[in-house]
Amino acid sequence: MRKIMFGDKKKLTDSERSLVSETVSIEGTINSSGAIDVAGLVKGPVYSKEIIIRETGSITGSIEGDHVEIHGHLDGKISGQDVIIGSTGTVKGDIEFGNNLKTENGADIDGYIKKTNKSKSTLTGDFLFKKKDKKEASENEERPEVVNKELLA
Repeated sequence: MRKIMFGDKKKLTDSERSLVSETVSIEGTINSSGAIDVAGLVKGPVYSKEIIIRETGSITGSIEGDHVEIHGHLDGKISGQDVIIGSTGTVKGDIEFGNNLKTENGADIDGYIKKTNKSKSTLTGDFLFKKKDKKEASENEERPEVVNKELLA
């Protein structure tokens, strides 16, 4: 059995897959530069290159990825380049796709479907893990000086 330490020098590659198994429930935002298979429950948005919701999986929140497959349940918006809604898939939300949309016989969709003109994905490793600065529009503004620093301690 191999121990994996937090300081392991092995680099993660985009080809690696993450699994949210049937026994796992997650609440919060999930970001991945690789692929995610969801067989458990997720409450919150999911951003990844590839997202597959398995038959036992459920996401409540929006999802965004290059390749999206729904075989379980999604309650939220889909934004993807290639989207597949499987025969066991249920989507309660809008679907935006850039290249292809495939719905298998038996798929259940309750929402609007729209083809977008976005031909390239904005999902890159830098985009997924970049901290968003709330003052991007006003980066040149100077912050006010703290008058009494003892009150902050």
